[in-house]
Amino acid sequence: HVQLVESGGGAVQPGGSLTLSCATSGYVVASGCMGYFRQTPGREREVVAATGPSNTWYSDSVKGRFTLSKDNSKNIQYLQMNSLKPEDTAVYYCAADRGFCYTGRTTFAYWGQGTQVTVS
Repeated sequence: HVQLVESGGGAVQPGGSLTLSCATSGYVVASGCMGYFRQTPGREREVVAATGPSNTWYSDSVKGRFTLSKDNSKNIQYLQMNSLKPEDTAVYYCAADRGFCYTGRTTFAYWGQGTQVTVS
């Protein structure tokens, strides 16, 4: 049984930083594809970034500001968010699945519960 548990959301001023964590159980972080999505009310869920064993990619809206990393020994994924903007405000979800982490992938089998990030 795969579980993803997120933490690290909160409120921050524009230009600030936050780090989101996604702790996994029943899933090996070092393999497959893990990513982050975000969603605001009335809008579709947007993929932010994803990383696999051989590649990492970011959406244009966060490229250069957000960084994905993983601690394979602890099976945790991190999303470091710098230079935050008000438009980054959303509920952020981590996601995981097997298979290649192709650019723009939006289909994932496993999801975290979401964590709110507010930039104002």
